[in-house]
Amino acid sequence: MNDDSTDQRRMEAIDAQLAHLWMVRTFLKHAEETEEDDELQDVARALYDYMLALGGPLESGDPTAYLKQAKKKFAKLRRASELFQEIQPEISDHTNFKMAAASCKTVIAELERLLA
Repeated sequence: MNDDSTDQRRMEAIDAQLAHLWMVRTFLKHAEETEEDDELQDVARALYDYMLALGGPLESGDPTAYLKQAKKKFAKLRRASELFQEIQPEISDHTNFKMAAASCKTVIAELERLLA
């Protein structure tokens, strides 16, 4: 398998993970608790910003640019996930929030593996 097809597959795998991240972001964006919490708003915004940054290279089918951008923006995404893990128990103990935090953590771990 050549590098181009490997990069293409990595791009597709990352994009599949971002579908999960999109659902976390959507949940956070529409949760009442988010309206009242600036840090939670920052988390939702960071998730969106990461996905937005990858949209152009995905649309143009450029795995090299996609992976470069994914790596460049990953540290900020990881920090947002870590913040979410930290503040989630204070925000709400509801299962929806627990599962959103767990989903976010799982996606970050998989992205880290895919970007290594």
